[in-house]
Amino acid sequence: MDTRFILELIGYTGSLLVIVSMLMTSVVKLRIINTVGSVIFCGYAIAIHSYPTAAMQICLIIINMINLYKLNNTKKEYAAVGVNANDGFLAHFLFANSSDIKKFFPDFSNASENDKIFLITCGQVPAGVFIAQEDGADSLCVKLDYTTPAYRDCSAGKFMFSHLHHLGIKKITAETKIPAHEKYLRKMGFSANGDYFTKNL
Repeated sequence: MDTRFILELIGYTGSLLVIVSMLMTSVVKLRIINTVGSVIFCGYAIAIHSYPTAAMQICLIIINMINLYKLNNTKKEYAAVGVNANDGFLAHFLFANSSDIKKFFPDFSNASENDKIFLITCGQVPAGVFIAQEDGADSLCVKLDYTTPAYRDCSAGKFMFSHLHHLGIKKITAETKIPAHEKYLRKMGFSANGDYFTKNL
């Protein structure tokens, strides 16, 4: 295979990864994929002796690494705000994120008056919402456990389950047929029983 063709293929691969990174909704994924693309493109630039391009890619790699470090070492301060089913901001949040919510909770329609409802905030920013119905004195069945893309590193979920534990909740039950949500539940320590998942707090 022609060496120049291989080099061009490497260059296009690096460029494609940089472009793909811009489509990521997660800032962390954006930075990681962008870094990989920049490393590949930097190698291509050095191979064809385009040193200004290589220098620019090295700068981008350094910037991405610094930002990844900040993202992974900045402590998130969460709070859970209890609201009722008729709360205006809850309705706004659910409507604004309705299309994304449907991807993970296609059967969710709305909250009822008897549900336990918490808006999760990070600082002053709304990060997610947790809605569950009582399933006994100290048990909840999850109807919605949603966080916006920027907070999908499980930190909001860990905070929420810790908060529920302090409120006296001892068991959480969830149901899903969505692979991405199932992966999240397993990561959070839920055990599976068919389509149902349970977690003791």
